[in-house]
Amino acid sequence: MRSHIAIWWLLTGFFLLCFGVYLGWSVAYLGHIEWTGTIALLFSAFMAALIAFYVQVVYRGQKGTELPEDRLDAEIDDGEAEQGEYSPWSWWPLVLGSAVAVAVVALATAHFLIPVAVGLLVVGLFGWVFEYYRGNFAR
Repeated sequence: MRSHIAIWWLLTGFFLLCFGVYLGWSVAYLGHIEWTGTIALLFSAFMAALIAFYVQVVYRGQKGTELPEDRLDAEIDDGEAEQGEYSPWSWWPLVLGSAVAVAVVALATAHFLIPVAVGLLVVGLFGWVFEYYRGNFAR
């Protein structure tokens, strides 16, 4: 975990260095600030710093215990924790993907399809959340 923290802080410094070089280059050669790339590099530095800070806080919250991936003596079975439950037979992710596809097409071409996309999204979310409350797999 310490290596992850160091890598993210190193990326933060790299993006800040790139931000400074890009800002200097744009002022020197263009005569004004090129805002798009400058802001993109600055926000990339902020994002990397945010992730580094989060990982550092999580590491402190674990009281410095190393993850199984970080130990050289760890076995494969040490890292296998339950990640959650996934239904391989579920069709609801396809419905949600279709809703997102319709929404993107609606934003690009036909704005009247936005309510259709929202309705499809609501139906897909309810179906996916409540798929274990009815049918063969009801609990």
